[in-house]
Amino acid sequence: MRIPTTEEQAEIEIKRSKFISYSYPITSADEVRPLVKRLWSLHPNASHVVHAFILGKHGDHFGMSDDHEPKNTAGRPALEVLKGSGLTNILVLIVRYFGGTKLGTGGLVKAYTQSTQMVIADIPSEELIERTRFYLEVPYDLYTPIHTILLEHAADTLEEQFATEIKIEGRVPQDRFDSTKELILERSAGRVILQTFEPD
Repeated sequence: MRIPTTEEQAEIEIKRSKFISYSYPITSADEVRPLVKRLWSLHPNASHVVHAFILGKHGDHFGMSDDHEPKNTAGRPALEVLKGSGLTNILVLIVRYFGGTKLGTGGLVKAYTQSTQMVIADIPSEELIERTRFYLEVPYDLYTPIHTILLEHAADTLEEQFATEIKIEGRVPQDRFDSTKELILERSAGRVILQTFEPD
């Protein structure tokens, strides 16, 4: 499975109805509702804001909403496109402005299918890699060599705090955690220990 690395937007018009589609990288279903609300605030006069999302390393966690379009004519076709895309951790939202002409169930399915296909057609993506969240405290004199090790092991830094020592939180590929920990321990002569992060 692959995950999107950017947000994308596309637009089509069918019988004067405008369909504006947006795609977002997400990591949790909790992100869906705030993004739906955000689009309603951007498009207060829209007729519908339909969504579909897929999550997880096997793409087996998903959801959708027709947002008062006829049942299974909006969210369902969008979700089916996502299921067949090889992408995961992605949310697609489709804003519809009604143009005055009813499209019928077949027309709606086609419109929402096309909208989803367009917004993910050339989306930049990368292979989904399971990552372990880590935490460490680094003396200032070791910051540069430890930071270099983290970069060499494809870690991404989420937060750095400069106090008596430098506190670093980040993520490292799961299968590289042990080797990263060992190298940091060796390079720092036991002064720095890479630990798994446990939130308060």
